[in-house]
Amino acid sequence: MRLNQRTLGAAVFTMALLVSAAGCGHKKPPVAPPPPPAPAPESAPTTPAAKPSAPRINTFTAEPRSIERGQSATLRWSVANATDISIDQNLGAVQANGNRQVFPSNTTSYTLTARSAGGSDTRSVTVEVSSPPAPPPPAPPPPTVSGSDMLNREAQDAYFDYDKSEVRDDGRTALTHDADLLKRIFAADPNFSVVIEGHCDERGSAEYNLGLGDRRATSAKEFLVQLGVPAARISTISYGKDRPVCTDANEECYQRNRRAHLAAAK
Repeated sequence: MRLNQRTLGAAVFTMALLVSAAGCGHKKPPVAPPPPPAPAPESAPTTPAAKPSAPRINTFTAEPRSIERGQSATLRWSVANATDISIDQNLGAVQANGNRQVFPSNTTSYTLTARSAGGSDTRSVTVEVSSPPAPPPPAPPPPTVSGSDMLNREAQDAYFDYDKSEVRDDGRTALTHDADLLKRIFAADPNFSVVIEGHCDERGSAEYNLGLGDRRATSAKEFLVQLGVPAARISTISYGKDRPVCTDANEECYQRNRRAHLAAAK
């Protein structure tokens, strides 16, 4: 019995060796391991969004900076990167580059504001306004001179030859001067009128000299009218020899009395 067990064990061992030998003769190749998983694709780096540019006021000026009331100044500006640009003092929205004329009546500050999604920028300028110097006081009006005063001061007598009523050359010169004077007086005083007096020297009768004085006054009037003096504003009168300016009995005195004289009509 013990022998059989040993024989059986030896047989089993032998069989095991045979099986093992047979397995070594037909050994299967090893199976390749599965490939490693492909690496996940790397995602592209994310670029951060660009930040909006901040607005920038390059220049903002006023020319001139100081003016007198009633004068003007010019605002000039240049702005970059802005979507909304405005100036206060009721000037409102403006372009990025420009100018504007302003007429401040008092010292005024102007503020330029530029805005965008990136922020804002402001700048101010001040225009100084001064009052113009006070004008000098008006000159006092010239003293008023009446037509009568002007006539008494500036009128010239026209002189005549003995027993004549024709206007002489020197009388024409005097009456031409008087015509200009009367035109000025009449322009200043539309109610003024003048009377031409005819005078004679003492020789001859009173009646004759009244007629001669009338002719002399009439000759002077006609000459003035020819020079453009309104006839309606001139009257005549004869005093003959009743109102002499000289009473000496000589030719020099007689000549001074033979005249046509202008006076204000009453």
